[in-house]
Amino acid sequence: MSRIAVGIEYDGSAYAGWQTQQHLPAIQELVEKALGSVAAEPVQAVCAGRTDSGVHARWQVAHFDTSAVRPMRGWVLGANTALPRDISITWARSVPMHFHARYSAEARTYRYLILNRGSRSALAAGRAVWIHKPLDHERMAEAAGLLQGHHDFSAFRSSECQSRSPIRRLTDLRVRRQGEWVVIEGTANAFLHHMMRNIAGLLIAVGRGDAPASWASEVLQGRDRKLAAATAPAEGLYLWAVRYPGAFGLPEPAADGPAADGLAADGPAADGPADGGWLPRRSAMIGSAS
Repeated sequence: MSRIAVGIEYDGSAYAGWQTQQHLPAIQELVEKALGSVAAEPVQAVCAGRTDSGVHARWQVAHFDTSAVRPMRGWVLGANTALPRDISITWARSVPMHFHARYSAEARTYRYLILNRGSRSALAAGRAVWIHKPLDHERMAEAAGLLQGHHDFSAFRSSECQSRSPIRRLTDLRVRRQGEWVVIEGTANAFLHHMMRNIAGLLIAVGRGDAPASWASEVLQGRDRKLAAATAPAEGLYLWAVRYPGAFGLPEPAADGPAADGLAADGPAADGPADGGWLPRRSAMIGSAS
């Protein structure tokens, strides 16, 4: 028996989330069937972060155990032939049996994408949240700074959260703008259910001018979900990266951002994508085995 770790990308628009659910389409079920077809035996995949309905992943990680012996590229190519276009296995690595996709992770990064302009986008529909009212990203960044650190995030957890403790270490939370795009990015040791979407909802409210930046601290200290902003829509959220100890030898996400795309500060440049590289390319979401 051996343990294999895989990287997975998906557009979550058509799914009820990662976890297999009765009578609802889920990513886990499709991934397990695809990997099982390569293994010629049933497999059970355990992921780093169980994303909700409509949430996307650029860098989900899962592991499974199998008695099948296949080359790593065989797992990738074989599984992708059995997966729909909106789910893709991007890499596979052999890992020791003590590796666990969830419990071995040191940190997770989520990214929330906002298209902030007067008209909706046809190309980003379902893959970013459209907000037509101008957002003050500097106020949002100020509020984000008040949430960083080791805190009780009860005000940002859903009523369905099953975590035993609301304490989390939010090591980084930043807000950036490039032209029409605003991105909220948070890194923590782990996230509570709906935590990132609830943080995004608060920061959006601050950006719209509904509350001052200091409201973030008040909500955090109040520890009451009812006092916070509405949960931001799922379509803007991506599991962007998962970090593991280097000893496991797993791939790491490539650096990205507007600097790499050579974009001007406002509007699309002639030599790069208009979203500053923050929105994954559609070509990367259709089952490429590279």
